[in-house]
Amino acid sequence: MKPTVVFWYEFASTYSYLSAMRIEATAAEADVVIDWKPFLLGPIFKSQGWDTSPFNIYPAKGRYMVRDIERTASARGLPFRMPSSFPANGLRAARLAIAARSQGADAAFSRAVFAAEFGKGLDISDDDVLTDCLTTAGLDADDVRRLSTDVAVKSELRANTEEAQAFGVFGAPSFSTQDGELFWGDDRLEQALAWARKRAPR
Repeated sequence: MKPTVVFWYEFASTYSYLSAMRIEATAAEADVVIDWKPFLLGPIFKSQGWDTSPFNIYPAKGRYMVRDIERTASARGLPFRMPSSFPANGLRAARLAIAARSQGADAAFSRAVFAAEFGKGLDISDDDVLTDCLTTAGLDADDVRRLSTDVAVKSELRANTEEAQAFGVFGAPSFSTQDGELFWGDDRLEQALAWARKRAPR
């Protein structure tokens, strides 16, 4: 059985964008399976006394983040456009991603959302934007939207967020391995994959 790495991501996270656009190909090269898990950083930030992104709380850090993403995205051949509203409200997108999982399209849908948000600077709380993302992922927008309002989907997102917080996740993207190791940040993706391969149950 191939080792698995859990990819904890938040649609409001710029660095999650960088990871989402490369994680499948990078994991395939390492022969590792990726388990996509959307969660919400809002409750975790609130538990730390923050009511918004730390990149807004600390303006110098926010300016650095934008320039850092610009450089990294350019080096990887990715477009980058910071949305006018940051952080975005990713609640509906996260629920749709969970609903899309039942059709095996959570990764495709999530990449489409990140591409719209940080590749084009669009508002992912807008229904039309999300509809385009669902269509891009090859999904029936009406069907998935209906499924996303199900109590089970809402409960799963809440459970993901609680699980992330209990695991010690404090930011996105984060990666966890089967032996309980946690890695934070896009620049730790390769390390997480290597660790998963080395420590995978035999």
